[in-house]
Amino acid sequence: MGYEWLAPLMFAVALLLIFSGYPVAFALGGTSLIFAVIGVSAGYFDWLLLLALPDRLFGIMSNYTLLAVPFFIFMGTMLEKSNLAQDLLQTIGLLFGPLRGGLALAVVVVGAMLAAATGVVGASVVAMGLISLPVMMKYGYSKSLATGVITASGTLGQIIPPSVVLVVLADQLGVSVGDLFIGALVPGLILATLYGLYAIGVAIVRPHAAPALPVSDRTIPTAELVRRIFFVMLPPLLLILVVLGSIFAGIATPTESGALGAAGAMLLAALNKRLTRKALRKTMEETAKLTSMVMMLLIASTVFALIFRGLDGGIWIENLLTNLPGGVIGFLIVANLAIFTLGFFIDFFEIAFIIIPLLTAPAAQLLSPMLGVPASVALVWFGVMVGMNLQTSFLTPPFGFALFYLRGVAPRGIKTEDIYQGVLPFIGIQLLGLLLLILFPGFVLWPL
Repeated sequence: MGYEWLAPLMFAVALLLIFSGYPVAFALGGTSLIFAVIGVSAGYFDWLLLLALPDRLFGIMSNYTLLAVPFFIFMGTMLEKSNLAQDLLQTIGLLFGPLRGGLALAVVVVGAMLAAATGVVGASVVAMGLISLPVMMKYGYSKSLATGVITASGTLGQIIPPSVVLVVLADQLGVSVGDLFIGALVPGLILATLYGLYAIGVAIVRPHAAPALPVSDRTIPTAELVRRIFFVMLPPLLLILVVLGSIFAGIATPTESGALGAAGAMLLAALNKRLTRKALRKTMEETAKLTSMVMMLLIASTVFALIFRGLDGGIWIENLLTNLPGGVIGFLIVANLAIFTLGFFIDFFEIAFIIIPLLTAPAAQLLSPMLGVPASVALVWFGVMVGMNLQTSFLTPPFGFALFYLRGVAPRGIKTEDIYQGVLPFIGIQLLGLLLLILFPGFVLWPL
């Protein structure tokens, strides 16, 4: 009797436990231990397979690339806790205020800047929700437009480098973080542009939904505006240029540039007299919590992958995906549908650690001939595509994290259904951006 059904059953049991609400790390680890016993009992492999586990876990802990994760989290959280993000949003709001839809456009611009300065979605959504949502409500903005543009712009940290998600994807795909950052830059900016065009379109079609600021509230002396632009906008832009420029120019690794960014965020806070003990403590606590979550998920997914491959699950997945009707088109449809659907229920890190290792080999095999590039470059394109798809997991009900972040800081009068209704057009825009990325792979491949 064959046991080919064990690998698919293991995958199904893990997903069942995750969807039941059981903590993902424990669901993966527990499933792995159960199926390790089953695999040994069935004679599929023996306990010697588990001897590979300590080496794999040590490899995770000594992975220099993953050290960039806490640095980028620290940088983004410090900018939020020290209120530098608040100053940035207020200044850009003054610049765009005279336009219809100007506040929505300002949120998009700030979302892109915070994405490039932080790479942390939670910090961006919370900061913009606290600062801009009450102001937009005060001046009569549509609730759905206001909540939608804030949540969507906050998720730009997923795709615009430096992104924590891109760091994790690079590790899982076995590609250069720098290449993934370079490849994701243009698609991220295109997505931000599409958000801005939508906000402008709403202001044109429904002027009452996105009014301009009253003259009395946007009047500020020119000298004061110039001073705020110089002292509030330029320092974060300089930090972005230093962090990304050092990576793109090959001067520093992503980990080194992350450390530079963390130090730069502290320096900006200190120069603005915002580097308080309270802000530093909260930043370190948030960094420790998020980093610990990522590491626990990575360890659990490593155990899962070892047992799953011991049950020939890798062969099962590869045969399944490479023999789909439609070849590479069928693979792209199935892969994107699987990632998009899972995004309704589980976290983007969980998808990255569970699904991406299973897709890597088929992606390299199928995409390299289609794109006419080496497998390593094809995986960079695939990683950017996955990153843009994963971005929707922050917006899709019922478990989109950006929805929860905004719900937690939204003022009275904003209902959950307002937030859900507001994100729907932006989910459509993200899917449009994903389609453009697939139709025009040169958006990613041109600098590679």
